[in-house]
Amino acid sequence: MVLEAMNFRIGIDVGGTFTDVVAIDGGGRVSFVKAASTPADPSLGVLDGLGKLAARLGLKERELLARCERIVHGTTIATNALIERKGVKVGLLTTEGHRDVLEMREGLKADRYNLRLPPPEPLVPRNLRLGVRERLKPDGSVHLPLDERSLARAVAALKRARVDAVAVCYLHAYRDARHERLTRKIVEREMPGVFVSLSSEVLPQIKEYERVSTTAVNAYVGPKVERYLLTLRRRLGEAGYRGPLFIVLSHGGVAPVEEAARLAAATVLSGPAGGVAGASRIAALLGERDLIPFDMGGTSTDISLIAGSEPALTAERSLAGQRIALRSLDIISIGAGGGSIAHVDSGRTLHVGPQSAGAEPGPACYGLGGSSATVTDANLMLGYLDADAFLGGERRLDRAAAERAVGAVADALGIAPIAAAAGIYRIVNMRMAEGIRLMTVRRGVDPRRFALLSFGGAAGLHAVEIARELELRRIVVPSAASVLSAWGMLSTDLRYEVARTHVGDAKRLDARRLRRTFERMAAEGTRELRRWFDGPIRTQHSAEMRYGEQIFEIDVPLDGIDWRSERLLEEVIARFHRRHEELYTYSIPDQEVVLVNARVAVVGALPTTEEVPRPASGRAAEADHRRRVYLAGWRDVPVFAMERLAPGQAIAGPAIIEAETTTVLLASADRAKVNEFGWLDIAVGPRTRR
Repeated sequence: MVLEAMNFRIGIDVGGTFTDVVAIDGGGRVSFVKAASTPADPSLGVLDGLGKLAARLGLKERELLARCERIVHGTTIATNALIERKGVKVGLLTTEGHRDVLEMREGLKADRYNLRLPPPEPLVPRNLRLGVRERLKPDGSVHLPLDERSLARAVAALKRARVDAVAVCYLHAYRDARHERLTRKIVEREMPGVFVSLSSEVLPQIKEYERVSTTAVNAYVGPKVERYLLTLRRRLGEAGYRGPLFIVLSHGGVAPVEEAARLAAATVLSGPAGGVAGASRIAALLGERDLIPFDMGGTSTDISLIAGSEPALTAERSLAGQRIALRSLDIISIGAGGGSIAHVDSGRTLHVGPQSAGAEPGPACYGLGGSSATVTDANLMLGYLDADAFLGGERRLDRAAAERAVGAVADALGIAPIAAAAGIYRIVNMRMAEGIRLMTVRRGVDPRRFALLSFGGAAGLHAVEIARELELRRIVVPSAASVLSAWGMLSTDLRYEVARTHVGDAKRLDARRLRRTFERMAAEGTRELRRWFDGPIRTQHSAEMRYGEQIFEIDVPLDGIDWRSERLLEEVIARFHRRHEELYTYSIPDQEVVLVNARVAVVGALPTTEEVPRPASGRAAEADHRRRVYLAGWRDVPVFAMERLAPGQAIAGPAIIEAETTTVLLASADRAKVNEFGWLDIAVGPRTRR
């Protein structure tokens, strides 16, 4: 297909199994491809995907890139470096007497009742955590000036140790960064080329452990992220691309390569954040205020929440045992995907995940050397996947290999192979349903008032059973479901965030001081954003607040408030109560409310293109053929091609609806209707015998 001569915007999401590449032209038409991810060098998979996309559009790769206005990219480099403990060698400079904050943490552990649980290993070993004589008071005034001789000894020790990066976190540096900035000058002079991460730039706010941990994470992954992004930009340039390369950050906004490399810890949710951005866009298009974005890929499943039209944000995030207190979209990731490996333990109990076959070697049915049974192998055996039509026929699946792999699991359990495949399917569904419960029920949110947004290449086969388990009644499956994260990246804007600690009982704060704080932050953020962007900007105000007896904060949007009002503080408090009610279904109006951090996001609005509804005319498509599938017994069910369905068409289950890169399964009680955009809107039926 050759599109008319107009420019493109391209979104790229590198996952554990596939790299998704999406192009939107000036008329709003969407084209996408999937390419195998290349874990050793993800940029190779990116370029392979761009080549495949160009071929699909009838263009040369250089011509496509020459006509590309912008590329937005979600990367897993930081995530993988943390999970696999493959970051760089880091040294830590901190206030004398405080070098063990990183190891002492907050005196807590993930499972407080597990007496045998070892503490997470710090990213910086104790011999590379060095104290420096200096001290600031909590108000930022100098108690003890920076001792440059003490600093020189510490820097010399790190130089001898040949560290690749240096994290600097001094006590109360969020109030005044003078000592940290002087330290950076000395470190860069003595250790040219080393990556330096300052807490006053990474996380300038209260809470010592969160600050030092986040700064250490930034130093640990920073050089790898920087090296990858610079390599990718160079290779894109060599291939003919001259436009900007933006990177998705964990809060859902984007930043240029240099900013993403400087704040590398903010990229740990880069890919999933694109999915939430896409989900927010879909919520707006549908007028749906409450959605559960459910993204099941090849390696993991990401679950988030959009309540009252607002995606949930948090600063309470940990990854691989390391605390990252930068504000990010609230996303739960579980090790359950199409490539999740099924195994039987010594007690003959079946488990699925969290280990994954990944892109290499992949599920057994891929024929790339994998021999372990995975969810994809089970789905193929159950008839849910067409061995000849996977990825639009680009890859033929090996059913015999899947049967051998699942057969080994069946032998270990002493059951029939088809029963083992059905067991794998049920167990992975239960794991993902529990992930949604973690995001909702365990936080006091009733999931039954939400619709489920199903996306990711593997989600469509599992969504209806998961929704039924949770008593959800509606599922939405977009036509670009398998690449929604990459599609969503093209709905994001440039974003620069500024935070200031402003602890106090909200009722007793000085309203004028609070107003001036927000004004100064907005001015700072605008100044920084203008270094990259000269288009229209807007500011978003928010605060991290909590009830007095709580130990965690929630993010409270403050846009639309009259900052000159005499009732300013009352309105801020009312906003907190309303947001708490939206997230947790209750509020306590007579409880003390504490404002901890003030935040301003300065947003540079990038051009977007409206989703194009399908033409209303068109005849309802008949089923292409029928296929034998296992639904508590073998049945012949109709198979529909999703791209040929007409708006308004209704399909009753049991049925299978196939797109090029995803498949949707409907059970007997389910009903799907095609909406104006060509997306599936599924009414989930009650639990039956399928």
